[in-house]
Amino acid sequence: MPDLIAYKILTADQLGMLEADGRFDGAPIDLADGYIHLSTAAQAVETIDKHFAGQSDLQIVAVDLEALGDAVRWEPSRGGQLFPHIYDQPITLDVVIAYSPVAYEPDGSLRLPVAA
Repeated sequence: MPDLIAYKILTADQLGMLEADGRFDGAPIDLADGYIHLSTAAQAVETIDKHFAGQSDLQIVAVDLEALGDAVRWEPSRGGQLFPHIYDQPITLDVVIAYSPVAYEPDGSLRLPVAA
């Protein structure tokens, strides 16, 4: 069974838009591709390293995929891995479980946001 929680990496400005507007319609790459890119917990570090290298204002947002229902499609990307993508729907605050700045544990693993 696919993961029920996926993660979106946002800049601080993008998170500010989500908080202010209650929705995030996508980063420029999402808008260009026609869907919002997400990553599983296992894929998130590689996503950060590949697409956000050198950026320091990053946030990680946990998204409830079950709440998004049929808007989520699992599609192959890097190396054939299946990634969750959101079609025809923004990320809204009601499907966000938690968010926090991107940070790493002492062992180098990504610290995932935890709901309060």
